[in-house]
Amino acid sequence: MKFIADFHIHSHYSLASARDLTPENLDYWAKIKGIRVLGSGDFTHPGWRGELKEKLDKAENGLFKLKKEYIIRGSDETRFILTAEISNIYKKNGKTRRIHNILLAPDFPTVDKISAALNNFGSLASNGRPILKLDSRDLLEIVLNASARAALIPAHIWTPWYSMLGNKSGFESLRECFGDLSSHIFAVETGLSSDPSMNRRCDFLDGLTLISNSDAHSPQKLGREANLFNCALNYDAIIDSINKGTSPEFLGTIEFFPQEGKYYFDGHRKCGLSLSPQQARAHNYTCPICSKPLTTGVLHRVEQLAKRPAAYKHKDQAPFYTLIALKDILSALYNVGSTSKKINSIYRKILSKGFSELDILLNLSQNDLKAVLEEEIAEAVIRVRRGDVKIVEGYDGQFGKIVIF
Repeated sequence: MKFIADFHIHSHYSLASARDLTPENLDYWAKIKGIRVLGSGDFTHPGWRGELKEKLDKAENGLFKLKKEYIIRGSDETRFILTAEISNIYKKNGKTRRIHNILLAPDFPTVDKISAALNNFGSLASNGRPILKLDSRDLLEIVLNASARAALIPAHIWTPWYSMLGNKSGFESLRECFGDLSSHIFAVETGLSSDPSMNRRCDFLDGLTLISNSDAHSPQKLGREANLFNCALNYDAIIDSINKGTSPEFLGTIEFFPQEGKYYFDGHRKCGLSLSPQQARAHNYTCPICSKPLTTGVLHRVEQLAKRPAAYKHKDQAPFYTLIALKDILSALYNVGSTSKKINSIYRKILSKGFSELDILLNLSQNDLKAVLEEEIAEAVIRVRRGDVKIVEGYDGQFGKIVIF
């Protein structure tokens, strides 16, 4: 079965997240987006875990569905997989590390075991993404002890401040982070500011599957990055497909244009300064306006660790499809905010035609696009598919800006 999955999301219990991140709204927006399997997010939070237990029913092995009385729209076709993100902050090798990790679990007993063990390292109730004084290696050991079917995947591995390879607080390799348990890591998440081709420049990531997820803090952001599968609809088949990382089970990923990500270029947001790696080196990694240190971006960090050239093509690289969310395309087209009444109205009108957003962005033929959409919108979607866009690069927490026409 072919389907789209987005594993890394958050609930209304996470800081800086929307209040409408409820199971009902997640199910509703997953259907709008075209996502069949959606991460639950935040399973370590006791309040959210209780809400999930109350509102979800068991479906296929290791997957769950919303109970019928909570469904807002359509059928119960959305499947939930139990996931969480942990913020690990600890000292290792003389440096403070801030690493985010994604957890996946096959059932609530496993989730309960993991949560009980993690209670010893920080408050699980204060944030949907808990901050724990716990080594990433030891977190992995807890996960594996809870269930051999559970998994840990390092999150957005290049983000400067909170990731396994981040310039500010990360490591130089997977082995340095996870030590003797490194062989149990079979995938990493690329994050919004990198794509698979950038990651494949680093030979120490060979053998790992590259996955992509939205890290959504609101329902509307679901699916801005996601994963493509052709496997049985159950937990073990999904995990096995990621572990293998090759077709025909794992079909690749849906990606941001990495330039649009918040940390692609170097820079200093307070001074409005964005710099390429070459420019940053020329300024000795210091802001020429205020003399404070620059935030080193993902592109620069990849160049620091890569042994392969930018044009390198990995023989086992799964396909990936670079897209821009439909509301962002409309926003760039009409030069108004993506949350404005005008954009929401056009968006609803488009989706009333019976296609999901990801169907429109990814699957419909050019002829079908022109039949379903207004000419200018259809042309914009086609241009995005071709990569025929200009993006002012994101930097230091500032998203990039899209120019389509």
